[in-house]
Amino acid sequence: MKFLIEVGARPAATQGLCRNILAFGILLIRSRDLSANMPPSTFHFPEQLRRNAPPPTAQRLQRAFCSTLPTATVHRQRRRILRGARQRVRTASTTWQQSANGDLQNMNVNMLGLATTFSLTLLASVAAPAPANAQANASATKGLPFEVKPVGTFNSPWAMAFLPNGNMLVTQKEGTLILFDPASGSRRTVSGTPAVSSKGQGALMDVVPAPDFAASKLLYFSYSEAASGADTRVVLATATFDQAGGALKDTKVIFRGNDASTGGHYSGRIAFSPDGKYLFFTSGDRQLFDPAQDPKSTLGKVLRLNLDGTPAAGNPLAAKGFHAGVWSYGHRNLLGIAFDRQGRLWEMEMGPRHGDEINLIKPALNYGWPKASNGSHYDGRDIPDHAPGDGFEAPKVSWNPAISPGGLAYYDADLFPKWKNSLFITGLSGKSLDRIALDGENASKVDHWDMGERIRAVRTGPDGALWLLEDGSRGRLLMLTPKK
Repeated sequence: MKFLIEVGARPAATQGLCRNILAFGILLIRSRDLSANMPPSTFHFPEQLRRNAPPPTAQRLQRAFCSTLPTATVHRQRRRILRGARQRVRTASTTWQQSANGDLQNMNVNMLGLATTFSLTLLASVAAPAPANAQANASATKGLPFEVKPVGTFNSPWAMAFLPNGNMLVTQKEGTLILFDPASGSRRTVSGTPAVSSKGQGALMDVVPAPDFAASKLLYFSYSEAASGADTRVVLATATFDQAGGALKDTKVIFRGNDASTGGHYSGRIAFSPDGKYLFFTSGDRQLFDPAQDPKSTLGKVLRLNLDGTPAAGNPLAAKGFHAGVWSYGHRNLLGIAFDRQGRLWEMEMGPRHGDEINLIKPALNYGWPKASNGSHYDGRDIPDHAPGDGFEAPKVSWNPAISPGGLAYYDADLFPKWKNSLFITGLSGKSLDRIALDGENASKVDHWDMGERIRAVRTGPDGALWLLEDGSRGRLLMLTPKK
């Protein structure tokens, strides 16, 4: 077990330290969907605990961790911090046990945020300085089949898009949009962005230039918006981008999710049809499960819209009583969507406890969630696997154990000729980049690279380089090019 905390040598304090770290651990061992969107931690939970189905008790977890923790020294002046922290551990443990079924999808996100903030603060207070990131990253990227060049650093970056002049737009979780020049490193914050509710999994999410951006200067972007009370909605908007002035103008909301929720799973990914006439938008289940199968709800769906956000004519499910914008349904948390060179639409979504998947999206099909999945509920309850004849469209690729996918990009450029007609998938908990080879309607895993950090997003650059965004408060923008 890797436990990346270096403290000194006082046994009595070790137990208190373990208890406080476990306030975070109890909440995160089975909350992959929430933790996938949190800043990266400086320690790793043992796989046997993370996968164990029954909700672990604080005592068992403490024994497991502390049996491997080196003898610790916690200075006398820090004892007060540890004493005050124990009450928070008890509260967190009680909250875990009282959650409806051990599934953090039903737990108050504010408690998770409190535990996260507290735990990271504690670690900063008592842990010895970690090795320099540069050393760790250098070690992690050895042996990769590409050069990795850091180009910039951002505050919890979420998505990126290239503009025709080579500049980039980078969205950040708290709601800022950054105009960035990768050649010079210069940047400016774009003004005019709307108010974003960034609690939990909320963020300024995707940003994509319109098909006619060179003439219209129109951007499409998605974000989480505060609704009544603690509820939020996923929103799709457009704005004219004044690049010289660094501002969004004439912002207009063109779609709002019709069900507000306190949960996560916004999704909010954007893709345009190859002919540029239609907009495809992913709307997650907001951790409400059943709306993914509800014909009237837009949750858990892929939507096919006109460029003004209205439902496109000819969506085949409309005649069956579905919301007029629905193209496919039975989805969970759809975090990537892209067309291949033959016009097929591919989608990636995060599964529950494992079962992350890639789907080939076809109109009117039901992809099963929450009735079918190759993963399980976080409390260990089984979900029937996809099976022939079950009436659901099965994924083309799935992961077990999970990688917690963060982003997807289609690659068909010349810079990496052997990788043409591939999908690239980033891993958050997996800290990885995966390549999926496409062959008509089939897909297969071919490469998995350990990147050493949680990877939030991937894009193909204008020159064919692959670009990655690391997760976290100092997430780096990385350019991947062939090894020389």
